[in-house]
Amino acid sequence: MSKLVIVESPAKARTIAGFLGPGFVVESSIGHVRDLPRNADDVPKAYKGEPWSRLGVDTENDFKPLYIVPKEKKAQITKLRKLVREAEELYLATDEDREGESIAWHLLETLNPKVPVRRMVFHEITPVAITRALEETRDIDLRLVDAQEARRILDRLFGYEVSPVLWKMIKPKLSAGRVQSPAVRILVEREQERMRFTSASYWDLEGTFRARDEGGARFTADLVALDGARLATGKDFDESGALAREGAVLLDRTAAEALASDLDGADFAVRSVEAKPYTRKPYPPFRTSTLQQEAGRKLRFTSQRTMQTAQRLYENGYITYMRTDSTELSETAVAAARREAQTRYGEEYVPAAPREYHKKVRNAQEAHEAIRPAGDSFRSPEDVAGSLGTDKDAARLYDLIWKRTVACQMADAKGESVAVRLGAVSASGRDAEFGTSGKTITFPGFLRAYVEGSDDPEADLEDQERRLPPLAEGDPLAADALEPKGHETKPPNRYTEASLVRRLEELGIGRPSTYASIIQTIQDRGYAFKKGTALVPSFTAFAVVSLLEQHFGGLVDFSFTARMEDDLDKIARGTEEMVPWLARFYFGNGRPGLKRAVSEGLGDIDAREVNSIPLGEDGDGIAVVARVGRYGPYLERGEDRASIPDDLPPDELTVAVAVELLEAPNGDRVLGDDPESGLQVLARAGRYGPYVQLGEAVKGGDKPRTASLFKDMDLDTITLDQALQLLSLPRVVGTDPDTGEEVHALNGRYGPYLKRGGDTRSLETEAELFTVTLSQAVELFSQPKRRRGQRSAGPLRELGTDPATGCHVVVKDGRFGPYVTDGGVNASLRKGDTVEAITVERASELLAARRARLEAEGKPVKPCTPAPGGAGTGT
Repeated sequence: MSKLVIVESPAKARTIAGFLGPGFVVESSIGHVRDLPRNADDVPKAYKGEPWSRLGVDTENDFKPLYIVPKEKKAQITKLRKLVREAEELYLATDEDREGESIAWHLLETLNPKVPVRRMVFHEITPVAITRALEETRDIDLRLVDAQEARRILDRLFGYEVSPVLWKMIKPKLSAGRVQSPAVRILVEREQERMRFTSASYWDLEGTFRARDEGGARFTADLVALDGARLATGKDFDESGALAREGAVLLDRTAAEALASDLDGADFAVRSVEAKPYTRKPYPPFRTSTLQQEAGRKLRFTSQRTMQTAQRLYENGYITYMRTDSTELSETAVAAARREAQTRYGEEYVPAAPREYHKKVRNAQEAHEAIRPAGDSFRSPEDVAGSLGTDKDAARLYDLIWKRTVACQMADAKGESVAVRLGAVSASGRDAEFGTSGKTITFPGFLRAYVEGSDDPEADLEDQERRLPPLAEGDPLAADALEPKGHETKPPNRYTEASLVRRLEELGIGRPSTYASIIQTIQDRGYAFKKGTALVPSFTAFAVVSLLEQHFGGLVDFSFTARMEDDLDKIARGTEEMVPWLARFYFGNGRPGLKRAVSEGLGDIDAREVNSIPLGEDGDGIAVVARVGRYGPYLERGEDRASIPDDLPPDELTVAVAVELLEAPNGDRVLGDDPESGLQVLARAGRYGPYVQLGEAVKGGDKPRTASLFKDMDLDTITLDQALQLLSLPRVVGTDPDTGEEVHALNGRYGPYLKRGGDTRSLETEAELFTVTLSQAVELFSQPKRRRGQRSAGPLRELGTDPATGCHVVVKDGRFGPYVTDGGVNASLRKGDTVEAITVERASELLAARRARLEAEGKPVKPCTPAPGGAGTGT
């Protein structure tokens, strides 16, 4: 008999199996093995009649959860049970965090082993770590299990109670979440700041100076004061565009140009030089959130792409566990980092004593090590890149982790920072003072290995050197140029994934390990879309936040959400009991709980109000409002309505833009009269696309007949005959001689098709609606039903090689629109993506997200198609 080791993923199983001898069998659970029911079909028959079965949690019986094994996991559970029966000992080797501990407990409950069970934990997958873990096993930590169960139940209660309110009051398929909803609120509040923002302009002078002696090096300095008063800069204005700093001098273009002219020929001199020693300490090693932020800044990875890549590196033995709040390193890791620094950069780059990092992170979870290269000695980035082959993402991320880890044990960067003031008196007697600063790095220290990125793409990096020529107080200067410069104040930057991660962590909302999935969810649900790297909230997000803030304020209150994280940590530490805490949250304790807040608050919600975003008034004093409808956002001004373009950011929808959309020609064309009814035939631009209409709507009368234009038709060129053809649909093709049923040709939501009773068949083109004969239709119905997507059409675009997998990626046209595929996984294009503009990097993100979702659901993932001349990684 053998010893059975169970881990979460096949990749992790393969790596560990390579380290263990023939007496071990290593198998994967393929993620979670049990969960709460996802829908009514998942609920076992014995519980379907229970009033709480919809929730999957018996709230009246100590919040007892109803766990089920999903259909897609049953085959794997059967396999694991057989292996357990054949084993002499069971090792549960899932990750050592709350989620991993929970998976281990669920495995124990589901497999019900009759052999000894040991909990095996490790933070890196190396031979030494695995051997140590086998020797130092422990029992399952039920406190961590309780904490994870409380988190899961809490999220289920929150989502299942609040989401239906959104469906009823806003539109279907929306969701609310304990962390998701506050994250959406953060994005919306930033967009509201941008909407309130009014730009202001200000001017200054940029001077180019040099010492008067021959060959003096040039340098630039900006005007900072005039007649002893500070010159206004961007930070001196409020969001309305008004100058908020008292006493600041505001120059316009005319004044700046006049001052430049007035200073022409003036005698400039250095007024002060203030030099200070510069010391910069290295950054701590990565934890989960800082890895996501820095990979976003430096590698342009999404949070999900970062975590999926880190997962691959961990499971294949290249780095330590990637879900950690710790910045601490083991003694062996510190020694390894110091050796690397000394070997690569020299002894002077390594301080006498090792550096220690003990940063306290709010709501920190278990004290794993920081994220670092695995092992007691670090593999070089060059060596790892060679081993990883086509997995370029993994190689780049490993390089980032290696550099940050080595740099954290290197010497301080040292240098000198200099602040210089210089000035002159103009011809008219005005005193103008200019300022500049410089930084000279005399010893780069850790900067030889690593420089941290910035969230602001226009900002200079903090550790960038800027040299000034030698200057001393009283030195005369020549002004080679004085150039007036105009500036505009800018609204606050939208959040990127990196800056949103940082903000969530600052507020103590959620766990860094869940940030990637949360950010992905708010995009999948249509709450935000990408514009470059920025996350732009949708109008739907505005409506959801409006509803939640007005009627369930506590649920999106940042401090309340952070306190919930604190309480969940108390449960993990054993200082708080799960059931009483859940009861207080759900039923209340002195104030309404979630259940009562939802049931009582529903009647107070004015759906029209929460779905309205006032924009202001037009020139005639009529209110212009953006509204969120069940089919998308639209504008309303009196009786006028117009759709809002999907890719228009809310802060760009000013009253002027709204009026332009409302007053844009609606495309109405009178094509002529219908010879049968005498009614006018109109061609119109509608909210859901161009269409033709027979007659005008009459109050109290029947709704006019309409028909959508074919894809190859245009409002400007459609003829009366074409319109009458469209209005003749659906067309009776004839009666099937075999069944006696009529065959109809129709144009539906997913394209043209034939219908015979309850049976349908797709047509290849819309034109066939008018040309298909009865015999052709009967032949189609005699053939097996095919999906419309089973066309032989080639790709719309060849994108090239996926940088993460090395597989060939193309864009194709599917039944529900364009999608990207690598031959193994398909992923639909999202809002903001277009066939013409999508890049292979963006396609890689979409495919990685889809692949992760399929794997999380336990569904099989086909190997992808390797790029020509390469060998793709498959999954």
